[in-house]
Amino acid sequence: MSSGLPLPSPSPAPSSPMPKWKRSGVTLIGIVVLLVVIEAVDVGMNDKLNQYGIVPRRVSGLDGILWAPFLHADCAHLIGNLIPGVVLGFLLLMAGRFLSVTAVVWVVSGFGVWLTAPAGSVTIGASGIVFGWLAYLLVRGLFNRDVWQVLGGVILLAVYGGILWGVLPQGGGMSWQGHLFGAAGGVLAAWMLSDRAKNARPELSARPELKGGSQ
Repeated sequence: MSSGLPLPSPSPAPSSPMPKWKRSGVTLIGIVVLLVVIEAVDVGMNDKLNQYGIVPRRVSGLDGILWAPFLHADCAHLIGNLIPGVVLGFLLLMAGRFLSVTAVVWVVSGFGVWLTAPAGSVTIGASGIVFGWLAYLLVRGLFNRDVWQVLGGVILLAVYGGILWGVLPQGGGMSWQGHLFGAAGGVLAAWMLSDRAKNARPELSARPELKGGSQ
């Protein structure tokens, strides 16, 4: 006779991981939504958030390095940064090292603006980050000596190279300092994170053990 005990239910099949391009897209959508929400809040507050940008050469303005990339003067300013930023951000997410590259660019661009921007100005916007992403993607193949990365950089230069003129001094309230130091941060990140730089770092040797014993 059968015991009548219930058969164990089959274990569910393990879910396959989300493809990298989907993860990159979801991450990028989250960043875009965050920037749009912040700009909407800023508009609702009559642009009062913009005062928290980078105020040069003042200790009280140093915290603006953290907040400036989240703030924009108006919707046109935000859209102008999002159009290239979405493409470059997606490419960087697919290439890897997104957080490391962004951190280096963020710090170099922010401190560069704090040191060199005109007195009495307040600098806001994510364009320094965008320029850093572009510079990193343009030159990383040179540091890695990777033919495919170099080819990708050449294609990217043909498409977006025109915006690099933004690193030159110009009027109209545009922060060319943010663009210049953002691009410099991108080049620095490409060197710091390159395979050659990693291979050149000396490995820490194991500390020799001390042997006890009387003499």
